[in-house]
Amino acid sequence: MTAAGDRHLGEFDYVIVGAGPAGCVLANRLSADSSASVALLEAGGKDNYLWIHIPVGYLYCINNPRVDWCFSTEPEPGLNGRSLGYPRGKVLGGCSSINGMIYMRGQSRDYDHWRQLGNAGWAWEDVLPYFKRSEDFVHGADAVHGVGGEWRVEEQRLSWEILDAFREAAAQCGIPKTTDFNRGDNEGVGYFQVNQRRGVRWNASKAFLRPVMSRPNLRVFTHAQARRLKLDGRRATGVELSHEGQPASITARREVILAAGAIGSPQLLQLSGIGPGSLLQQHGISVVHELPGVGENLQDHLQLRLAFKVRGTRTLNEWASKLHGKARIALQYALARRGPMTMAPSQLGAFVRSDPARETPDLEYHVQPLSLDRFGEPLHSFPAFTASVCNLRPESRGHVRIKSPDPGTAPSIRPNYLSAEADKRVAAAAIRLTRRICAAPALQRFQPEEFKPGPQYRSEEELVRAAGDIGTTIFHPVGTCKMGRDPMAVVDDRLRVRGIAGLRVVDASIMPTITSGNTNAPTIMIAEKASDMIREDAKSVRAAA
Repeated sequence: MTAAGDRHLGEFDYVIVGAGPAGCVLANRLSADSSASVALLEAGGKDNYLWIHIPVGYLYCINNPRVDWCFSTEPEPGLNGRSLGYPRGKVLGGCSSINGMIYMRGQSRDYDHWRQLGNAGWAWEDVLPYFKRSEDFVHGADAVHGVGGEWRVEEQRLSWEILDAFREAAAQCGIPKTTDFNRGDNEGVGYFQVNQRRGVRWNASKAFLRPVMSRPNLRVFTHAQARRLKLDGRRATGVELSHEGQPASITARREVILAAGAIGSPQLLQLSGIGPGSLLQQHGISVVHELPGVGENLQDHLQLRLAFKVRGTRTLNEWASKLHGKARIALQYALARRGPMTMAPSQLGAFVRSDPARETPDLEYHVQPLSLDRFGEPLHSFPAFTASVCNLRPESRGHVRIKSPDPGTAPSIRPNYLSAEADKRVAAAAIRLTRRICAAPALQRFQPEEFKPGPQYRSEEELVRAAGDIGTTIFHPVGTCKMGRDPMAVVDDRLRVRGIAGLRVVDASIMPTITSGNTNAPTIMIAEKASDMIREDAKSVRAAA
């Protein structure tokens, strides 16, 4: 029931919680049916902050409460007691407004594995049409790429001598060159493609939401933070929220769809009495539906940031540390939308095996012509590059759990990085491989000198400890409302919450296992597929009535 005095925002067929990539896609696709009314709730504001749209502006968006939830992890034993900042978008477009803009689908093996886990309709051949449907690929359509969709994919608009040399060095170590990581097998080294349009960030709000904002059957509410679900027995009927600082409620005639991400969606379920019973009781929340997997199965890509000083070449460090360098960068962008201001956080990528016995690549490199101690701090003044490498398929599992019944209290986020022995072995192997690439002939004219973590770390034990010192999140949390059939699954393969009618989760939290790469493009695919399933189910209900 709605508390006395709460403002009622109306009744809609669909109420979507969260205007990140998934929410924007859902709002677009579901409101395409003029007979269905759609409400989209976003806790943050409009995406009208200048630094959202200038690609290098991610430096000013991450850890900025205007557009970021500014979460932090719990102190992590695997990271030698460190706690990490955990950025999540709090603005129209969600994480697509503050992320690295890299377009990466993952490997066909990822989705075939989902199907093998019992999730019908989620194999590579099933999901590829949904990747293609939303895509507008700069090089045109072919068997795996689409054109004419809303999601623009372009090549980057800058180059660096040191990155070209790293690519040659990787090739000398047996890593094949590639120009396209998105054909189902992403093995190789090459430049990432990005979600930009002529040097400007292309976020989900621009792509999917703005073109349909004038539809009379779509309402977008900003500064609308969901506090808990409205439930009638075991049916979701709406959302209680805070809208522009005041208590409010909204009613869903057909479905409530959670698209609040791998942190927000499990948190809202737990606050609503859906989740692990002991956790809910601990915080005085009545258990509406015992669902032990809510908030569990957290997976993330931990990147190890190895950094090397170089000589005889320019990197962004020197440009950004001098006034004339900054002026040149600004002028390049103003006149041609080119240069360092168009930079994604990482420009060069590589997908490789940590062990030749691996079936497919299990490491991803993000290589950058810069170095810094941590995000938000100034670049170093000396020329250097960073070779970040992450384990694509970690075995470590963490969780997201509420710490209070107050929706304004951030949940406990514990990824449990490097808690699995296998992940420690992969981390040590990744550091060794990076050193081998940097010792290849193509890089030697620049005399790379490792200073992070440092060449003194040699043994397996030392390398694992070093990984804990230099490891940081690459912002890919998934899995906390996983899809499946086992007792810890939260949603079925149509993304319906098990045991609660009228409620789905549609975001990265439904991934049973993390994809082999950046997670934004798979999240958009998930929403594309979900929109078809939602419409199909609504049609079936009408036919049966």
